[in-house]
Amino acid sequence: MSGTSLDGVDAALIRTDGAQIHEFGRSGYRPYTEAERRVLKAALGRWPDDGKSPGLEEALEVVQRAHAELLAEFPEAELVGFHGQTLAHEPHGRGTHQFGDGAVLAEALNRDVVWDFRSADVALGGEGAPLAPFYHFACARKMGAEAPVAFLNLGGVGNLTWVDPRKPAPEAPGALLAFDTGPANAPINDLVGERLGLDCDRDGALAAQGAVVDGALELFLEEGFFRRMPPKSLDRDDFSLMLDLVRELSDADAAATMTAMAAAAVMQGMEHCPIPPEKLLVTGGGRHNPVMMAMLQAGLDCPVVPVEDAGLDGDMLEAQAFGFLAVRVAQGWPTSGPSTTGVAAPVGGGQVSRVGSLVV
Repeated sequence: MSGTSLDGVDAALIRTDGAQIHEFGRSGYRPYTEAERRVLKAALGRWPDDGKSPGLEEALEVVQRAHAELLAEFPEAELVGFHGQTLAHEPHGRGTHQFGDGAVLAEALNRDVVWDFRSADVALGGEGAPLAPFYHFACARKMGAEAPVAFLNLGGVGNLTWVDPRKPAPEAPGALLAFDTGPANAPINDLVGERLGLDCDRDGALAAQGAVVDGALELFLEEGFFRRMPPKSLDRDDFSLMLDLVRELSDADAAATMTAMAAAAVMQGMEHCPIPPEKLLVTGGGRHNPVMMAMLQAGLDCPVVPVEDAGLDGDMLEAQAFGFLAVRVAQGWPTSGPSTTGVAAPVGGGQVSRVGSLVV
């Protein structure tokens, strides 16, 4: 998994039949270098029909090389789920674009690779995101939840999954509700990168020194996205206005206000839950930001805890999810449904590239 934060590639082993999680395995991380991150950032917003435009081939080489290097460290994996790098996401426009070729990766690794998880969902009218909810259902079962819980992924974009583990399967009516809540870490990363040359506001240190400017927060919450009913999804840069709203603020006040924006977006999203969850389990880099976590806990009625409290790995949950989904694709089972992406009926996405199938 390589997410919208553009920090690097995560890989995680999981033993599963696509329905249950039998065992978690080891994991690994391959960070992008600063030069690689610049190349990838320059490619954001680009589409496959942009052709051989400057920088796109270089970005493809970065994505393929980084994944191949990390995945080579997992020779015991029988099947690989390859998410690719999201460059653009416009489900009701040009579609969705996850950069990377699973067939090339299959040849490099000498193993079958499942990839292009989102296109089928989008082609059938779905948002194509988020895709981790079917895995979240399995996680809720694995941790022994007996009442609804919610998972919040705070990556570049925030997304929420409400899970009722009492239902028989993730595609069953009422089992899941999932959607993107709004921007999370990506705009904060862009802010500190632009102003201070940092890759993120580590541990919320900058936000902790600032004050939230209510006027900017109120303008942010007037964005039309928040009036849309879920399921709904976002591209990484859909909320570029956030940087404009804090342009005149000090570094610390801007970071505090953007952190409050991300938290407020989650609070708005939680209002869509069919019934309040027993707890909110937070995954992704945002759970390491104590300012963000404190804001969420202050604004919500349920406990807000990192997923580690439930015995899960918040750094690797997304990578595990695409290993899990790869097995579901291989089984011919659905990977998304009406309550997670808005697609008309449960659909199984993903292409399977077998070793030796690459045509040169």
